[in-house]
Amino acid sequence: MTRAFEGDVRILCLPSETRSVVCSIGGGQMRMMHAPIRVITVEREYGSRGGEFAHDLADRLGWRLLDSELVTAAARRAGVSPELASRFDERLDPWYYRYGKVFWHDTAYQMTGISDEQVFDSERMLALIKDEITAAAEAGNCVLVGRGAACALACHPGCFHVFVYATSKAKREWFTQMFPKQAQNADQAIAAFDKRRAAVIRKFYQQEWCARTLYHMLLNSAMGTDAMVACVQAAAGLEVTTPVAAGTRISTTGQC
Repeated sequence: MTRAFEGDVRILCLPSETRSVVCSIGGGQMRMMHAPIRVITVEREYGSRGGEFAHDLADRLGWRLLDSELVTAAARRAGVSPELASRFDERLDPWYYRYGKVFWHDTAYQMTGISDEQVFDSERMLALIKDEITAAAEAGNCVLVGRGAACALACHPGCFHVFVYATSKAKREWFTQMFPKQAQNADQAIAAFDKRRAAVIRKFYQQEWCARTLYHMLLNSAMGTDAMVACVQAAAGLEVTTPVAAGTRISTTGQC
């Protein structure tokens, strides 16, 4: 436990596991500061440019950006190539693979000499990425993009969860610009991509990917990256130096 004095403000810093700071501001008045935000997760609709926003946010804060880096780290731990791992990124295994896996785990059909850790599939990929997300959160000062980070860290103090969405028109324009040869199928492709992401979160975390209760803030990318970054910085208290009253404390999200 440490104490710091400055003018009429006395700050009592409790052990780190309490994740909070009690401030005494003259006259015996007390205020509770929220756990300092050290991790921001960014979930995004396909085509909303949420990834670009996350990159700019990390750059503005001087924090690490973990997007495809999560996939690369999972591949390294599994001992497979990043190219192979990327095939499982935010995807479920085909139904016939999942069906066959039931028989592999059955004692009558069990494959000898092969453990679950030696089988690389979507389930293994998601477990490894969750480990990477948890480790990154412990280290702090990072922006995590997608991969169920908001679910994995729902009850982790010091995390701020953001969901980025966009209008159908904006997403269609982005898709047409990125994939002009597939422009006629823009709406179907965008919907299919988000459907896959939602299925992964539902399967692995038993949560609805776009549920508002998972996030502290929902942002329409139509407001522009600069405004989005400013909103997150202000809401997460990353630019505010004055204590935050207990009534406005930033809490964890979702269900533990």
